[in-house]
Amino acid sequence: MDRYVTGATIRGLRERKGMTQEELAEKVHVSGKAVSKWETGKGFPDISLLEPLARALDVSVMELLSGNCVQNRNKAANLLKGKLYVCPVCGNAIWATGEAAVSCCGILLPPLEAEPPDKGHEMRVEISEDEYFVSVRHPMTKEHYLSFLCAASDNGVQFLKLYPEGNAEGRFKINRVKTLYAYCNCHGLFRVDV
Repeated sequence: MDRYVTGATIRGLRERKGMTQEELAEKVHVSGKAVSKWETGKGFPDISLLEPLARALDVSVMELLSGNCVQNRNKAANLLKGKLYVCPVCGNAIWATGEAAVSCCGILLPPLEAEPPDKGHEMRVEISEDEYFVSVRHPMTKEHYLSFLCAASDNGVQFLKLYPEGNAEGRFKINRVKTLYAYCNCHGLFRVDV
């Protein structure tokens, strides 16, 4: 790995904060000359400086490394505009109300794009009193299974973890639910609007 953080990223973040090179240098306990070298690409910060540098620039280490600064433009936090992230290593599922830099098991996760269900992932939705009963005719083997079902409304998200050799079904409180999701470990995310 010949570079892990760019000078343009450091300079852009520093300028956004309205700091001089000297002020940034003071915050991370290096010389102004060191910051100048970083910004011109003649040197790189030592790995031990990544956390203090990210803190001084008000970003996460992940944002510093990726060069993608996430700014919260979703002030209303509308859950229906949320993003789902799933770790391919451990299966961890994360719901974010807006743009985010999400990392799990050392991997920067992209947001999942939900597809309409195909023939092998059709979601059957029935109403039973105050709940949606969702079922999917899907294999639930150790190699190919639905990992979770999810129901999103404008005021909350309901997750139901599924396991291989179990049933591909679940119940969700109807309360303002607008979208249902199913995540297949082999084929990705599927969604149905209700």
